[in-house]
Amino acid sequence: MDARLRRVNKEITDCKNDKTSQIKIDLFDESPFHLKGSFPGPEGTPYEGGLFEVDIVIPESYPFQPVKMKFITKVYHPNVSSASGAICLDILKDAWSPVLTLKSTLISLQSLLCSPEPNDPQDAEVAKHYMTSKASFEDTATYWTHIYAGGPGAKEKKDKAAGKVTDDEVAIAGLERAHVDRFETLGFQRGKVIDALRRLNYRGPNVTQISDDRVVEELLK
Repeated sequence: MDARLRRVNKEITDCKNDKTSQIKIDLFDESPFHLKGSFPGPEGTPYEGGLFEVDIVIPESYPFQPVKMKFITKVYHPNVSSASGAICLDILKDAWSPVLTLKSTLISLQSLLCSPEPNDPQDAEVAKHYMTSKASFEDTATYWTHIYAGGPGAKEKKDKAAGKVTDDEVAIAGLERAHVDRFETLGFQRGKVIDALRRLNYRGPNVTQISDDRVVEELLK
């Protein structure tokens, strides 16, 4: 058994024996070098109550080369690509050290959900949303946790209690339904309106800074 396989097997065993961290590592397929990690969303964040899965690929020179990780579960976070699950985290690149383990790296991902770094984003649109209106960002992140990670969906529950109907496309984009409806009544397709308002970061205080003419200009592109 080569050193890499020995190390990976030990790390998987150690993780299974740890009953406190709630970090899990399982085989993804037949290869011991393609794994699936998972952890619960941190308490007190929009990710609370969700279960987040991570694709893990062990490189040939592990542990002297960083593992490759990306989220399988869709996450609304400035440092995670909402399209591909790619992660912006220093220990997955130049700050990697051979003393790090799969479990400690997954714990770092869990911590990243607690502490977004919008000034060093993986997803620029999400980072703009975060910096424009943190409350609106947290509503959207909570909604994503609900629909993609099995979270409780606090905002959806509040909306239902208030007699509001949640529009999936609009909520996923982190936009206000009234804003989308207003431009849709001008004759533009709903999907095109959502894309344009998302690109313009039509949220929070930005709404008063972006003229209707600017929105229409974007819609006509």
